[in-house]
This record gives sequence, structure tokens and C-alpha cells, in this order.
Amino acid sequence: MWNPFRPKQEEKQKRIDKVLNQSSEQSEAANQSQEEVLSSSMEENCQHFEELFKDNDTIICRKIQNAFYPWLEYRLYYSDGMVSSSLLHDGVLRPLIESREKPGRDLAESLSRQVLTASDIQISEKWKDVCDGVTYGDAILFLPHSSRTLILSAKNFQLRGVEEPENERVLSGPREGFNESLLGNLTLIRRRLRTHDLKLKFRTFGRRTQTKACVCYLDGLVNKNILKLLEDRLNNIDIDGVLDTNYLSELVRDSALSPFRSTGYTERPDVVAAKLLEGRIAIFLDGTPVVLTVPYLFIENFQSSEDYYMNFFYTSFSRMLRILGFFMTITVPGFYIAIVAFHHEMLPTPLLINIASERTGVPLPAAAEAFIMLIVFDILRETGVRMPSNIGQALSIVGALVIGQAAVEARLVAAPMIIIVGITGITGLLVPRMNAPIIFVRIFILIGSSIFGLFGMMLTLCALFIHMLNLDSFGVSQLTPSGRLQFQEIKDIVIRAPWWTMIQRPRRTAWGTVRQKVPPRTKE
Repeated sequence: MWNPFRPKQEEKQKRIDKVLNQSSEQSEAANQSQEEVLSSSMEENCQHFEELFKDNDTIICRKIQNAFYPWLEYRLYYSDGMVSSSLLHDGVLRPLIESREKPGRDLAESLSRQVLTASDIQISEKWKDVCDGVTYGDAILFLPHSSRTLILSAKNFQLRGVEEPENERVLSGPREGFNESLLGNLTLIRRRLRTHDLKLKFRTFGRRTQTKACVCYLDGLVNKNILKLLEDRLNNIDIDGVLDTNYLSELVRDSALSPFRSTGYTERPDVVAAKLLEGRIAIFLDGTPVVLTVPYLFIENFQSSEDYYMNFFYTSFSRMLRILGFFMTITVPGFYIAIVAFHHEMLPTPLLINIASERTGVPLPAAAEAFIMLIVFDILRETGVRMPSNIGQALSIVGALVIGQAAVEARLVAAPMIIIVGITGITGLLVPRMNAPIIFVRIFILIGSSIFGLFGMMLTLCALFIHMLNLDSFGVSQLTPSGRLQFQEIKDIVIRAPWWTMIQRPRRTAWGTVRQKVPPRTKE
């Protein structure tokens, strides 16, 4: 059939393809220029460097001439604001000017070994290393009559100090948290795990951002199959920029359309160290304090770092409350709608009369009430999160009270619905790691209850459990234990057993399962 808009659509598509081809050709040309080696002429190298960073006024050029050998002249390039002036002055400029050493045949080797006092000096012949260095806070020293250049470490970034993460505060335990420095974060882990078994492998993600990352694990504990699978998925990432670990999480995760996470995340060094001791793998990314951990088990949604710093009786009770809160926050609205709309006989007569009297004059059905009030509650919660911290919490609480009271007095919503929504919201706060999945699961169960009553609620719950049982994280089942059901497999799930009983690590994540020797009290 003839389409009058088809010629215009084809012309538009041709223009789009042309732009994409031009951009890809430019990217390939830029990559080829970076793969080239330096020339033996310093003037040509400096001219090419200035062409690469044309219209970039933060690049500073400094000409340096030796005081005792006037014919010896260097060119120093660095990015203003990313380097330390004192490091450049004491480690580069002063030695180059005041050095009495006669340069040897290999000028680059002679300077790096006898003259310069910078902490880290790299000799390179590739333009890619030069571009990566100057954009990451290093200084570039071009040498006369040499095709080799010196990349000098002089980084001086403005970073936050080490402080407790705002979203992972604990009552008892360490108060340290990661910041945006990759090397600083790795130092916090190295200080806790002082063993040669700790392996740190650096990677780079993003064709344009060239973001540094590090894959961290304990070689004697990690499952090599999981490590190989993670490396294969990371190798397949081809994207122009990576700014946060969530980029990597979405690109390497299992069950891409599932609302539940398949990668863990934390900002606490003690949590990462504990995961590494269980055979997990951590992924650090420069520029973000959030660290990914894989594989990820479903029970981790209900665990807290302070569970292991406090008495096991109290922490076991707290964990059971979190699990109960999760089931309550997803089922209470649906259960209430199923009872009120379909199964009146399940309620005691006085309670049924009270609910019916409260609903007198309310124009909307109970299901519509529940949907509207839950959405209003999520709006208020989101507003409280986005507002400044000093007024956000007060705004969300006061807003919920005022709107709820006004809605009841205006007969727009029944009073029992306010109670149900309040219970739903409060129990949802017990498991902050599952805020996003809870919203979708709650609405899914509410829809089933609104259509079929308790039968629909049970159907949706069965579908939810089937989906949870099929969740995997890098080949590891998130919910079902491996092997026979033994105490060592369930000692840290619903309850947190005492430390003297935690003899083995989780079999699903670690190859070396023995954590400690059997204490005398367990032998008796």
C-alpha cells in the first residue's frame, strides 16, 4: 500500500544514518590518532598535543630551560586545577632547572633515574597514554630529540573526607565510608585485609570518559567460575561513558527486567571486606562512593552491617522484623481490599459495621482509594527525600498527617484506609534496600486482590514466589540454598547465629568454605 509519508521518512532516516556515520568516522579517527606513537621532534609533538586539546584553556604549557646546559629545553603540559603546584615545583621544575647532571644517551631514562623526584614516573611513546595522563591529573614532559615522553604523577583532586555514609548509618560499628577517590577507597579495603591473597585488577570503561575501575577479590576464596563469568560480561561492555556503578550493574546483571537487584551495593568499607571474606567480588569505580558486590543473595536485602556488631539475640529479632515488614508492606493493602470488597464474612460483625459506617458517603470504591492513597504516600515520601534534609523529613510527616486528616473530614477517603496506608508505608521503611521493588510488587498484588479477592492475592503471591525462586546472580540462585538443608546453610538467613557457630562460609559464593576452627564449646 502506498504511504504518502514514506519518502519523507526515508529522507529523514538517510540524514540520521549520515550523522551517525560521520560521528563514528570521527571517533575512529580520534582513536587512530591516539594509537599513534610520538615523533622524534619535540616541536612536532607539542604541535600535535596542542591540536588534540585545542580550545581547552585549562591546559597549561611551561617551557623549561636548564641553567647549566642552555641548549637543553623541555616542554611541560598539565591541566590547571588537577595538579599540585608544590609537587610540580619541587619534583619537576626545580630539578630540571638546577640539575648539573649531564644527560645520558637515553634522556628519558636519565631524567627519570637521576634528576626528577616525582613519586611516579612513566615513560611512554603512545599518544593514548599521554592523553589519558593529562586528563587524569598527570603532567606531561616532552623531551628534545626524543620519541619518548615522561608522564609525571602530580594529581591533586578536591575530594570529600572519609565520613559515615548518610544512607547506611549504624548504631554500633565503624563510622568510615567510601568517597569518590578510587585509590582512597582501595586503601580502606587494603587496611582491613592485610593479605597477599587480596587481588586488585584495574580496568577502564567508557570510550570518552575513560573511567578507571577495579575488580577486587580474595584469590583463595573466590569462585573462579563466577569470576570468569563477571570478566566476560565486563569485557562485553562498550559504551561511551560510565559515571556511576549503576551503569555497570544494569549492563552485567541477570534478569534484566526483574524489579529485584542481582548485584549488591554499599558505601561501607567494612561491608565490602566482609563480602570479600565470603568469596564475593567487589567492583570499585572512580568518581563514585558506591561499590558493587557480586554475587548477590536475596537475604542480603534484610541484612545490616550492625547485625554482626551487636548481640545475636537482638539482631536476629531485628532481622525477623524486617522480613515481616517486607511481607506486610506488600500484602496489607491487597488483603484489606480483598476482605472489604469480597469476603465480608471473615470480619467480626462489630468491625464490619464500623468499617461500613466509616465508608458511608465515600464516593470511590475501596480499591481506587487504596491506589490513590498509596500514590500520594509515595509522592510525599519522594518529596521528603528530594527536599533539603533539615525540612524534608518534617515536610513528609506533616504533609501526610494534614492531607490524611483533611481527606477523612471531606469524606473523600475512609479512616480505615488511612490506617492501612500508614501501616504499609511504615513497614516499607524497614527494608530501604527494596524501596523500588516494593512499589511494583505492592501494586501487582493490589491489582490481583481488587479483581479476584483473596484468590487473586494468592495467585499474585505464588507468581511472586516463583519469580523469586528463579532469580540468579552470576549463576548462583539468590533464594534456594545449595546442597542439603544443614545448619551451616541457614545460620545467617532468618536469624543471625552466634559467631562461634559460623564454622563455614556460604557454599554458593566461596570455594574455601572453612571460616574458623571448631571452638571447644561446640565439641562438647
